[in-house]
Amino acid sequence: MKISVKLGYVQLILLLFVLCLGSSAVLSQSDDTAALVAKGKTLIDTQKFTEALPVYEELVKRLPNDAESQKNLGFSLLGKAANTEDAPLREQLRIRAREAFSKAKELGDKSLLIQGMLDGLPVDGRDAEGFSDNAEANKAMKKAEASFSSGDMEGALRSYQEALALDPRCYYAALFSGDVYTQTNKYDDAEKWYQRAISIDPYIETAYRYSATPLMKQNKHAQARDRYIEAFIVDPYSRLALSGIVQWGQVTGTRLGHPKIDVPETKVGPDGKANTTINVNPLSDDGSMAWIAYSATRETWKKEKFARMFPNEKTYRHTMAEEADALRSVVSTAKTLKAKNLNSQIVILEKMDKDGVLEAFVLMAIPDQGIAKDHAAYLRANRDKLRQYVVQYVIEKK
Repeated sequence: MKISVKLGYVQLILLLFVLCLGSSAVLSQSDDTAALVAKGKTLIDTQKFTEALPVYEELVKRLPNDAESQKNLGFSLLGKAANTEDAPLREQLRIRAREAFSKAKELGDKSLLIQGMLDGLPVDGRDAEGFSDNAEANKAMKKAEASFSSGDMEGALRSYQEALALDPRCYYAALFSGDVYTQTNKYDDAEKWYQRAISIDPYIETAYRYSATPLMKQNKHAQARDRYIEAFIVDPYSRLALSGIVQWGQVTGTRLGHPKIDVPETKVGPDGKANTTINVNPLSDDGSMAWIAYSATRETWKKEKFARMFPNEKTYRHTMAEEADALRSVVSTAKTLKAKNLNSQIVILEKMDKDGVLEAFVLMAIPDQGIAKDHAAYLRANRDKLRQYVVQYVIEKK
């Protein structure tokens, strides 16, 4: 699913480098090249992206197969774009940046962060959407981005604050103010601004994820976990939201994963008819034959129940309600079979249903394009259930 991220390119750079902090390429080069690598890293770490650009343009010539240099070249090009007035040139710089990220991926950087960057950058390099409907606030935000990319944190903060004064609902002005304080290690101030961004719009995942960074730096892992969970449940289909909780798991040595449920695969043939594959052993006495009820229930939804349950939608789609109903039918059918030892996956389904998180499992673990459309409404009405599902079933218990 395409990720739609309304972020400033410079701020996306900050995000990725905070998460990648401490990583460096393992290089075996001449002293001159090693010195250039060190210089480039120092410039990047201090957000001096425009100054870093010529360094990484030289390094990718010397080290054409080094993923780290390609990645840093991409970030430097985006920093340059943020300080470029000429629109066509900005587009060309972003196109080059995307190519550098793509090259880094080809060279072995398969991280969610690089993929998120590729997803977030338009192929044609066009400008990001405006931050505000207020033209003057947008102007202040662009000025702030330029200051930020050149390492002028004080200037960036002034401009972000100016934008927020012009438009008190400007989410990213509050968010990026928090980033400035994070970069200057003023974590208490950063927290205040992240919380303001959250209060402006609690249904954008970014502030939750960004606010976890200073908590991680202070080894406040339990608090950071809660922020990453919020980001994940707000936007479970975003690689960036996923990358946050994955990073937390790696740092804390915590395994993460959805319950393993082998849901039957349904394919629609050229004739428009659905064909469902159910992998069960008919000789087993574990109730697994109950999966036959899954396809039967879904067929009922396609023929009549969808139209009845969703009268305002003219075209059938696979919904969260249909999938949850089909899974419940498996559990109820399995009980009628009176199996000696109930299949472990059916046991998990039954437990999730009793805990009230079966719909959350459907939305977060086995969504398709149709199911994903139900997430926003469910989030607003049942945020606690999504959170409960992640805490109980996704995060390994110590």
